[in-house]
Amino acid sequence: MQFDKSSYGLISIVIPVYNEEDNVIPLTQKIDESLKGFNYEIIYIDDFSTDKTILNVKKMNNPRVVLIELRKNYGQSLALAAGFDYAKGDYIVTLDGDMQNDPSDIEHMLEKAKSEEWDVVTGIRAKRKDSFIRTFPSKIANFLIRKATRLDLKDQGCALKVFTKDIAKDLNLYGEMHRFINLLAHLNGARIAQVPVKHHPRQFGQSKYGLGRTVKVINDIVLIIFQRKYLQRPIHLFGNFGLFFLVLGFLINLYLLVLKLLGQDIWGRPLLIFGVMSIVISLQFFTVGIIADLLMRTYYESQKKRPYTIRKIHVSE
Repeated sequence: MQFDKSSYGLISIVIPVYNEEDNVIPLTQKIDESLKGFNYEIIYIDDFSTDKTILNVKKMNNPRVVLIELRKNYGQSLALAAGFDYAKGDYIVTLDGDMQNDPSDIEHMLEKAKSEEWDVVTGIRAKRKDSFIRTFPSKIANFLIRKATRLDLKDQGCALKVFTKDIAKDLNLYGEMHRFINLLAHLNGARIAQVPVKHHPRQFGQSKYGLGRTVKVINDIVLIIFQRKYLQRPIHLFGNFGLFFLVLGFLINLYLLVLKLLGQDIWGRPLLIFGVMSIVISLQFFTVGIIADLLMRTYYESQKKRPYTIRKIHVSE
């Protein structure tokens, strides 16, 4: 089904950038070529770049381009959050600023979202042009999310996505949750479709990803599942843990009591105590981490503050 391009309303293209001085100009040109006939805005969120990214965005003097300068380097999640908050479009499109995503895919993703009434249309990078250092953490994340949730998507990490306005603005991104943006939308009730998209090798600049993401992936998945599944009923999570360790402790003490009644000496077994205490301490670390995160969220939401500050917004005339 073909739609009149004006029927989509305003399209907001949200692009977080950090040190992408060589990419912003050709990327903008590619977007302009791909979205002819659409009403759109391009929102660059500069995450405190140290090169000429800001200068090059301003130099284009493109009336469709908005530049949001953050006061410090907050990371991709908060840069996206700033873009979502500013975006005025009926549909909000995200893509990376490294030109590995192809803006020519946006039109058919928009058409699928509108014609089939999807809340999110996300890309699957066909013949991905990335190194092992980038693909390995993504494979781990995709596997863990599929096992831990009911969301079965082939490529969680593709930055090229189309959101309806309501879904995008309700995501409440913070920390480093951008890599689980599909999961966040799914847990908020979004209907998600996936389509193959083109993927290009990076030509300019350096990748900001590495193997260090793998540990963060696991921690963030644990946090997301707790917040969405157990936030309003934490006793179902911690109660299960408590019951497990109560039964375990009872069985251990029963075993030791039997040994004592049989005349064996049950003292002098520090390994058993150490093993139990190690498990308890690990749970305490998880609990403290979750509580600290909830306190942070409560602070921002109760104070009606955003977890980022904007230095300046530049709109070309």
